[in-house]
Amino acid sequence: MMTRRQLGWFLGVPVVLLLAVSTVAMAQAAQGDGAIRLVVRADDIGSCHTANLACIRCYREGIAQSVEVQTPCPWFNEAAAMLRENPGFDVGVHLTLTSEWQNYKWGPLTQAPSLVDEQGHFLPMTSQRADFPPNTGFLECGWKIEEVEKELRAQIELARKMIPQVSHLSSHMGTPTCTPELRALVQKLAKEYKLPIETPGAKYLRWDADTKASAEARESALVKALEQVGPGTWIVIEHPGADTAEMGAMGHKGYWEVASHRDGVTKSFTSPRVKEVIARRGIQLVSYAQMWPGQ
Repeated sequence: MMTRRQLGWFLGVPVVLLLAVSTVAMAQAAQGDGAIRLVVRADDIGSCHTANLACIRCYREGIAQSVEVQTPCPWFNEAAAMLRENPGFDVGVHLTLTSEWQNYKWGPLTQAPSLVDEQGHFLPMTSQRADFPPNTGFLECGWKIEEVEKELRAQIELARKMIPQVSHLSSHMGTPTCTPELRALVQKLAKEYKLPIETPGAKYLRWDADTKASAEARESALVKALEQVGPGTWIVIEHPGADTAEMGAMGHKGYWEVASHRDGVTKSFTSPRVKEVIARRGIQLVSYAQMWPGQ
């Protein structure tokens, strides 16, 4: 377990901050009234204990309004319990078909032989990377649509069973929506379960920092982005974490700075400087659930 002292070590911000226009209608409405609406989304709760603590902290002490839960991951049960204790934290089902870390793995909730490697784990990447071992890309694994549908249904139904405030769906690493056939499947499930999916065709504004940047540089980049953002409805997407031994052991080729990077996200999402800009500019923090008509 992480101690209170360790919680105090959360540093900073990673680097793929996404500020995305929500829907045309909402953007036009916000332009008309001059309002700036911001959804701050924390991804990957359930993936590990450190991520669970960090995501909850970013809600309780910071600016996160929505969080994406990974039901197939080993720490899902703890995440679900934490989310039940924080009913105001809007939850999305982060549909998961990949297991990206080199030394830490998870697999499907269902029997899905076309979706896994020889050890029964999801493959690490959406498509085969040239610098990765062969047969490590989902798109090249011979996936079967009926197995994908069965698995995604199981993930949605488990999340809804365990977490009362589930309001939407999202796509881990983009894999569940990476082809027209898969996108159509997720759209069908979204309609059936009455859980909207993340807005297609969103515009993204990235933080001006990479994964190796310091926490202070990431925080400053977020402050700058918030100082410059104009009227409309925007979405910020990132992955809270902390510089713990657990997260320090996570990573894959090309991305071993997971702990420091995601520690920086937490620092940004709980930053007094960030909160000051939001308050001074009158930026309205809203959740995914508040973005969708009828939610």
